[in-house]
Amino acid sequence: MPAPGSFSRLVPKDRKTLLYILAAASPIAFAVWQTLLNNYVVEVVGFTGKEIGFLQSIREIPGFLAFTVVWVLLIIRQQNFAILSLILLGLGTAATGIFSSVMELYITTVLMSIGFHYLETMQTSLSLQWLSIDEAPKVLGKIISIRSSATLIVLGGLYVGLQLFQPDYALIYGAGGGAAICIGIYCMAAFPHFKDEVVQRNELFLRKRYWLFYTLTFLAGARRQIFTVFAGFLLVQKFGFPLEKMVLLVLVNAAINIWIAPKIGALISFIGERRALTFEYLGLIAIFLSYSVIESAELAIALYILDHLFFSMAIAIKTYFQKIADPADFAATAGISFTINHIAAVVLPAALGLIWIVNHSAVFVIGAAIAFASLVLARLIPDTPCPGSETHLMQRLPV
Repeated sequence: MPAPGSFSRLVPKDRKTLLYILAAASPIAFAVWQTLLNNYVVEVVGFTGKEIGFLQSIREIPGFLAFTVVWVLLIIRQQNFAILSLILLGLGTAATGIFSSVMELYITTVLMSIGFHYLETMQTSLSLQWLSIDEAPKVLGKIISIRSSATLIVLGGLYVGLQLFQPDYALIYGAGGGAAICIGIYCMAAFPHFKDEVVQRNELFLRKRYWLFYTLTFLAGARRQIFTVFAGFLLVQKFGFPLEKMVLLVLVNAAINIWIAPKIGALISFIGERRALTFEYLGLIAIFLSYSVIESAELAIALYILDHLFFSMAIAIKTYFQKIADPADFAATAGISFTINHIAAVVLPAALGLIWIVNHSAVFVIGAAIAFASLVLARLIPDTPCPGSETHLMQRLPV
């Protein structure tokens, strides 16, 4: 029998391993929270499009406030803050199934979201600092694959359980959140603190030469919200998808991503960010326009899967920034970019929720327009972006 603690000794204690463990732990909580949400709020809390849009806007407020990370990092190191954020994500998820009123659900959503968004911010910052430019696309692709693997394992177990038992939302949310808390405690105890190679600036700033990165990030946040909030809600409300089918759909997406995400990372490394993002946005225009007119549940499923696959292409925005940025800007810009990403995310779900009540097709037409704007901007990325060659339009701007 292995000696106590032998498992811990078998796990490498390097930077990449910590990134991989954090990547696996996050969806254990968040995928459970998100996958159950549409069914939970419809079946238990009685949401309509108005309430779900408002809840999703509230959920994005902590993402909008992610710029505050620069002040938090004055009192806590990045690595520790990432782990504490994972624990907070677990606490918020575990508490979700306990409460069934609208206001209580809003509160637990904010708690979960604070942990999730700060964890995402720190994972981005640490990845850009700890990975070289050459290895970043492939490792980031592997991180997405690991997240998908964790999602597949967790939701696979959930799907089997739903075939045998009636859904117990409190138990499922508690298990997902509790697992994330335990992993966070393990990471805090098992990993040494890794020294920062470059001292990060602990101040807020916007660089003129990063304008294209900021704009693409803003539009990506708008696009993500339309998919996250309304694509799944369409399946539940219009086509009557039960919880077990929604879980199965997420499982299919996760299984495909395990295989395709590392290949997308390698593709971005090979063809460059401009071509990768061009392919993504052309696909999204077609997908969103198709969403707006579908009357077939089967086609809706196909679009949902295709839409999800394009998320891995967002690696290209991060690697574009890594190539043009001052390394000392990574932590602060990770927080600022999450705020930019969530400007639209805070406003759009509630606004589009009201539009949804009148005409749900218009929501997806707006999504297609956002994808088209992203396509036009992506074409401005140079073949070899670097400091001094951030876009095709101009030479390096003063900071």
